[in-house]
Amino acid sequence: MIPTAPSTPKSLVSALEGQFGPAHAWTLALFALFVLVTLVISIRMRRTTRGAVDYFAGGRGFSSTQNGLALTGDYLSAASFLGIAGMIALQGYDGFLYSIGFLVAWLLVLPMAQLMRNTGRFTMADLPAFRMRRMRVRLACSVSTVTVCVFYLVAQMVGAGALVAVLLGLHDGGSFLGLGADQARTGAIILVGVLMIVYVMYGGMKAATWLQIIKAILLLTVTGLLTALVLSLFSFDPRALLGAAADASGHGPAFLEPGLRLGVEVPGDPVQTAFNKLDLISLGLALVLGTVALPHILIRFYTVPDGRAARTSVNRTIVMIGAFYLMTLALGFGAAALVGSERILAADASGNTAVPLLAEQVGRLAAGPVGGAVMLALVSAVALATILAVIASLTLASSSSIAHDVFGHILMWGRPRESQEVGVARFSACLVGAVAIVLAVQAQNQNVAFLVGLAFAIAAAANLPVIVLTMFWRRFNTRGVEWGVYGGLSATLVLMLFSPVVSGRIHPVTGESMSVLPAWIDIQLFPMENPALVAVPIGFVCAIVGSLLSPERDSARFTELRVRSLTGWGADQG
Repeated sequence: MIPTAPSTPKSLVSALEGQFGPAHAWTLALFALFVLVTLVISIRMRRTTRGAVDYFAGGRGFSSTQNGLALTGDYLSAASFLGIAGMIALQGYDGFLYSIGFLVAWLLVLPMAQLMRNTGRFTMADLPAFRMRRMRVRLACSVSTVTVCVFYLVAQMVGAGALVAVLLGLHDGGSFLGLGADQARTGAIILVGVLMIVYVMYGGMKAATWLQIIKAILLLTVTGLLTALVLSLFSFDPRALLGAAADASGHGPAFLEPGLRLGVEVPGDPVQTAFNKLDLISLGLALVLGTVALPHILIRFYTVPDGRAARTSVNRTIVMIGAFYLMTLALGFGAAALVGSERILAADASGNTAVPLLAEQVGRLAAGPVGGAVMLALVSAVALATILAVIASLTLASSSSIAHDVFGHILMWGRPRESQEVGVARFSACLVGAVAIVLAVQAQNQNVAFLVGLAFAIAAAANLPVIVLTMFWRRFNTRGVEWGVYGGLSATLVLMLFSPVVSGRIHPVTGESMSVLPAWIDIQLFPMENPALVAVPIGFVCAIVGSLLSPERDSARFTELRVRSLTGWGADQG
């Protein structure tokens, strides 16, 4: 018989009602230990960071295994750890589709990793700028890079605040140590913001990489431990786990089949049904195509000695990410079976607390109340560390672009001293961090989860056309870069503005707005939530048309780039 929890355990009640209990103490202690260790590493890395290569590319001295772990840490955000497991717990098979999209994306990253490592130096703009040595190229790429990073940053920081509020039991009112929900969220946002600035300022890429390595090891270890505990409760029989999850979900066998949330068929409305299915395709397109063009992922290829190491590191990453997403199946279905959808929804409507609830439940079943408190604290601390690590990398990617592209190649005409460039990067980290903190505090009460999907969509529509056409199309030129970046970026933002995410989505029972804007504002013109299906072709078309309308050609530089990308010859010579 599978053990279940008909009532909320005492320690979890404490954790979710704002009383300071063992779970809180363990969470704070473990998170403080993580911060202390990583701060010490950052200070030590400062001593070995002397020039631009050290600060922007970690001295190019990381091995493929270390970079594979760092890539894994960069990619597995809190949305993967908490969000996907929560979606599986509430939506069954449809939740797992997100995992498939995130994993398949790396099959596209694999063939590009070596080419990009051999061609670029520090930022995405280095790729097209190798062929088109125009300031306009770097400015366009920098605008896209900073936009993607800021959207992603705000979503992660708001998520950190929301996670702290939920873990302290403040999401339904109440207080914790005299702090209300808004104050706790604001405090968490400011704390992670200040920490990320310190990491990036002091240690640059070296500190960010070690931060990601430690976080990836912790995340994979905790996820593996939790998966083993869940499976042990079902005698390591996946069929028993799936059956129990389907029975407890209230949906029966449909819980294990597609169509519960994504691509939903609407009876009597074939048009809406078609849009729902197109929306599913659009989401998959953003996840698959956006990953290879995310700025904080791309700059990781520059931290290894050569293109072969970059490709090997991606192979390592695919194995680790694949294992992680397989384990999210056990976590999601385990939460559905052992915790139940009612308790998950009662704690957080988005399902983000499914894993913490599961951890407490499994720990309690394995070792009593103390085990429950320890497991809950362990998972909570890892989730906070996950958010902290990701936002540090995003800050580094955006500050590197500002310092290297805007300051170094536009304001200083490509002739800055390395110390100047690194100094500007450190100042830019403060600036980007401060802006992200202000935006996140202002948006803390908004549902900004769509910003993560928006960042992927912008990367796919604005960055990917530039990367692909730079590498493979001889006719590509400066105007093509500008039109591709600005066209893809504008199309994505405009489509999102007029989508149901922003306005026009009303709850059929309560009449309340399910969009960002209040119910009385309805500017919805675009029927899908994910714009990538339309925006990505627009980005490519703009880049191609812009190139064809310009007389600029440089076949010699394209040939040199092809040789360099395939052989690595002269890769570190600028």
